[in-house]
Amino acid sequence: METHLRSILKAVSYRVVGTAVTFVVALILTKKIELALTIGLFDTCLKIGAFYFHERLWHKIKIGKIEPVEYEI
Repeated sequence: METHLRSILKAVSYRVVGTAVTFVVALILTKKIELALTIGLFDTCLKIGAFYFHERLWHKIKIGKIEPVEYEI
């Protein structure tokens, strides 16, 4: 079962890589480090929130999930 903390940690770790990619692309396009950093950080904040809510929504969807047994003997 996914906890809220696990969903948050997954979102943050995934966005670290995404931020680096966004920063590099923005730097290549703008050739301005400060603007690239601003774009990267803004993009990260938005996408962490989007990923978290997406993850929690999928947690509620039953497709492909196997429910744990209530007890074992």
